[in-house]
Amino acid sequence: MAREDRYNVKETERKWQAAWESRQCFQASEDTSRPKYYVLEMFPYPSGRIHMGHVRNYTLGDVVARFKRAQGFNVLHPMGWDAFGLPAENAAIERGAHPGQWTYSNIDTMREQFKPMGLSIDWSREVATCRPEYYRHEQKMFLDFLKQGLAYRKESWVNWDPVDNTVLANEQVIDGRGWRTGALVERRKLSQWFLKITHYADDLLDALTGLDRWPEKVRTMQTNWIGKSEGARVQWAIAGRDGESIEVFTTRPDTLFGASFVAISAHHPLTTELAATNTALADFVAECDRMGTSEEAIETAEKKGYDTGLRVIHPLDPTWTVPVYVANFVLMDYGTGAVFGCPAHDQRDMDFARKYGLPVKAVVAPKGADADAFARDLESATEAFTDDGVAINSGDFNGLSVTDAKRAAIAKVESLGKGQGTIQFRLRDWGVSRQRYWGCPIPVIHCDECGVVPVPEDQLPVTLPEDVTFDAPGNPLARHPSWQFVKCPCCGKDARRETDTFDTFFESSWYFSRFCDPRNADSAYDRNKVDYWMPVDQYIGGVEHAVLHLLYSRFFTRALRDCGYLSASEPFAGLFTQGMICHETYKSAEGKWLDPSEIDRRDDGSLVKIDDGSTVTVGRSEKMSKSKKNVVDPNHIIDTYGADAARLFMLSDCPPDRDMDWSDAGIEGAWRYLHRLWRMAGDVASDANPADVPTDGASDAGKLVRLCHKTIADVSEDLERLRFNNAVARIRELTNAVQALKQTDAASQNAYRFGLEMVIRLLAPMTPHLSEELWAELRGADALLAETAWPTFDPALLVQDTVTLAVQVNGKLRGTLDMPKSAPQAEVEQAALAMDNVQTQIAGKTIRKVVVVPGKIVNVVAN
Repeated sequence: MAREDRYNVKETERKWQAAWESRQCFQASEDTSRPKYYVLEMFPYPSGRIHMGHVRNYTLGDVVARFKRAQGFNVLHPMGWDAFGLPAENAAIERGAHPGQWTYSNIDTMREQFKPMGLSIDWSREVATCRPEYYRHEQKMFLDFLKQGLAYRKESWVNWDPVDNTVLANEQVIDGRGWRTGALVERRKLSQWFLKITHYADDLLDALTGLDRWPEKVRTMQTNWIGKSEGARVQWAIAGRDGESIEVFTTRPDTLFGASFVAISAHHPLTTELAATNTALADFVAECDRMGTSEEAIETAEKKGYDTGLRVIHPLDPTWTVPVYVANFVLMDYGTGAVFGCPAHDQRDMDFARKYGLPVKAVVAPKGADADAFARDLESATEAFTDDGVAINSGDFNGLSVTDAKRAAIAKVESLGKGQGTIQFRLRDWGVSRQRYWGCPIPVIHCDECGVVPVPEDQLPVTLPEDVTFDAPGNPLARHPSWQFVKCPCCGKDARRETDTFDTFFESSWYFSRFCDPRNADSAYDRNKVDYWMPVDQYIGGVEHAVLHLLYSRFFTRALRDCGYLSASEPFAGLFTQGMICHETYKSAEGKWLDPSEIDRRDDGSLVKIDDGSTVTVGRSEKMSKSKKNVVDPNHIIDTYGADAARLFMLSDCPPDRDMDWSDAGIEGAWRYLHRLWRMAGDVASDANPADVPTDGASDAGKLVRLCHKTIADVSEDLERLRFNNAVARIRELTNAVQALKQTDAASQNAYRFGLEMVIRLLAPMTPHLSEELWAELRGADALLAETAWPTFDPALLVQDTVTLAVQVNGKLRGTLDMPKSAPQAEVEQAALAMDNVQTQIAGKTIRKVVVVPGKIVNVVAN
């Protein structure tokens, strides 16, 4: 066939994308005759522009999908859009556009940006979570959860933005202020809808051990988030108030004898009672309410307390009392809303004690330490002792290990009727109410007569009204003139719709199962289809979702299982978390961030601004971000170098679970390699036959064929283990070996073509366009590589039957010798002595002996 001198990237990539689409290569259907493989990347929010993180994420998933398809699996690889959320409302406010219009326009834009990447996605299964045909099913799920007792409504403390008049998630509170308005966030108590994730706390924790294809760090993060704690609930009687006590939960009952105070939450019932007649305490409570509700906000804030004047009686010693403080670090919705402070063995308590002049009493010491001396030193220390040790100053517990002292303390408080052992979880139920418009309406109705009434299923979906305005703070649904006013389905009287909408994590907690049957209008999916595809075999996304999204998805799958939707308990059998894309940062002489496009690199390596030649300061490589202008436009890269070059660079630069630095040299190197392959294909002899190749270990052609089989085995294992950079390195090594082979006869010409075909086939999941082009050139246009089986290797050819020996004369290396492993020693000696370099070194000398170390060296001794 006629061949261009240069590889036409743009034309070729468009051609093969059209061919795959025309042949419907990537459309999936249930086929029980083949093993299934479900590959999924975390779906994107439709912001309107893809970034290099998208390119990396979806390239990783695409390699897995193409590899598994070539291995004979029935592959599902879909795409969707996480399309509800506050950013769309913010855009509506800023641009005067409707959130839906803005969102759907962005979806169209991003879809067209993704397609040039050549992803093997089944676009026929595309979903957008903001479409009523999607969220009607999650409204039905919520009603089923309500019936099962997995959804409920209660009053809860929330982060409240007083300017936007809305609840903020913990991650939307930055330094105590609303992320968008900058207003000081307040704590408010509101009626909120919750999903009972704590119902599955034990199961969610225990099942982590079975997720052996998840990163250990993610499992650890989830373990810590669930936070199972064994401890005790202990009663501290309030001195002077007969019959009243404060119940404290503690994980360290072994340190009871080290108590110096009890702290209660600003929203503890006792606090509320005291604040009603104490304005100073009421002011302190108001100050606490100006903090966020997240544990991070509480942990990083200065620890403050208010002395109530009350004292409580120690549960193990009725002659001993300690003061009661209201403290800003105690949460009402964890444990009992009260803790006891043991400053000697908890750093937070130590800081608090030093601030308010409270005693520090050591009750645990290192094993073998002088207990009295250790306790004296700790009385004036500023750092708590939190290591393991033995009990001291603890009565009958003295000398016990921490573990044994805990058991003894629990037994003691139980025998005294002062408490009991218990298990506590850090995990809290999931609040799903959001006071915003652009979200899924919560399908309930509030009736003064009947209370909370579920919307009848035949009236689903409850859709959002189109005619809303954003000219006032707060939720447009709550001030809509008609949408919220309905008749009660039970009594027929005037009632009101719920104006809160779901947290967007609600949609992302089940979208993966909707892909199994996305066009089903009657139900979320057909049970047979979802049971065929689920769980997802390989899930890929950022580690920033290691806790909430993944934990919510695990809960949701269990809840759907118990409501009869599917059989799976875990949503994701395998999880891979990719690293971030980083880039150098640049600043002008004035200290302003500069875009890479504004910079020129001189021959001496220095950087200057293009417009005025002024000096540019290079900063450290950081995650690409618009604020620091260190972003690279994926569309520009694909338009300049092609999708294959971008994909190859993303895969080859470093292990995919680590952050990678973007560099112009890296993308240019990938581009040059692909053009090198294009030129190599032009060197294939017209009559070369890849089916007729030598396999011996002696000839160069035979060695290349053996290297091909070894590379197939190694690359296959690398792709199975998601070691993409290793796979690329091995393929490039094979490429070098193919190019180095001299085509001197039919055997070497055949081996050259065989080797090049193996390079092309192994690269196909990574650089699919060029691979298809070269495959068509070598094999004909009808043989799509996307529909070609993965190459297999011959295990017999992986066995090395030759060995390379170092040949020495009088201990100095003079060359190497390739010999069959089974060659007799006399034959090895003869071959070594025949080497030209050896002959030169022994000329005129007498050979005293020849030492052969099998498989290693031959040493000729001569003088």
